[in-house]
Amino acid sequence: MFAAERRQLILEMVRANGAVSLRELARVVQTSEVTVRRDVRALEAEGLLDRRHGGAVLPGGFSRESGFPQKSHLATAEKTAIADLAAGLVGEGEAIVVGAGTTTQELARRLARVPGLTVVTNSLLVAQALAHANRVEVVMTGGTLRGSNYGLVGSGAEQSLQGLRVSRAFLSGAGLTAERGLSTSNMLSASVDRALVQAAAEVVVLADHTKLGTDTMFQTVPTDQITHLVTDDSEPDDERAGTELQALADRGVQVTVAPVPGAGAAAASAATAETLASGRGLPGPRRHHPLRGAPPLGSAGEGSAARLADVRRR
Repeated sequence: MFAAERRQLILEMVRANGAVSLRELARVVQTSEVTVRRDVRALEAEGLLDRRHGGAVLPGGFSRESGFPQKSHLATAEKTAIADLAAGLVGEGEAIVVGAGTTTQELARRLARVPGLTVVTNSLLVAQALAHANRVEVVMTGGTLRGSNYGLVGSGAEQSLQGLRVSRAFLSGAGLTAERGLSTSNMLSASVDRALVQAAAEVVVLADHTKLGTDTMFQTVPTDQITHLVTDDSEPDDERAGTELQALADRGVQVTVAPVPGAGAAAASAATAETLASGRGLPGPRRHHPLRGAPPLGSAGEGSAARLADVRRR
């Protein structure tokens, strides 16, 4: 495929999906990520798209929201790795809230084997993933169905969360920056996510590398309310991603990086399991104790293939 053909296809994918990872672009155009990265830079220079950590987005600063069919095929390996690691944070007998999204859907699939778990959610996808888990109780919020992400929104959803208190909330979003925290492109979704946050003692954000440094219209969780970020290491040599993660850690967010099989294998093997802001990883102004009911993050790799990776790659 010639360079002009590749770049046209890359543009079409970004316009159709809003944001696409370099890995996905390389798979579709059947070339290396190095070549795709060069193409993305050329398209950015022409003002046709914007680069983000490990991917490309529509130009204009704020990303628009993709629908579920597009999201479900984006960064699938990264979402799987994040979900595998995040599931280890949930202990037997806990009560948690889980927001809408394709990454939280992956998490829900792994929570089905946690005995005595209670999951409160506004996501039909999360509820569906847990529907046949005999040992898990699922509580749905009320609200109006939003077809693009199969989430329940509106006053009915928010009112059903009033007076609720759980150990932690697991949320994803359309973008994450150290300056604004987690954000999304839809006002109604943002409002319900804020209600989920208010119901939880701690907030865990699940965000793949394509979300880092991306800012969208409506803030859902300010940085100072995020306890823990679980992300991936698909772009271990991306200095901008490292800078964003360092800034989050400096603001007190505990950052954990899940290695993605086949992505940056050499760098991932050199940077072995470490939890950021724990004294051995990225420093933060305050320390977080391991989440209650979950195994200590420093030992999250025990019993799991996932290992924590230090993103402080110099």
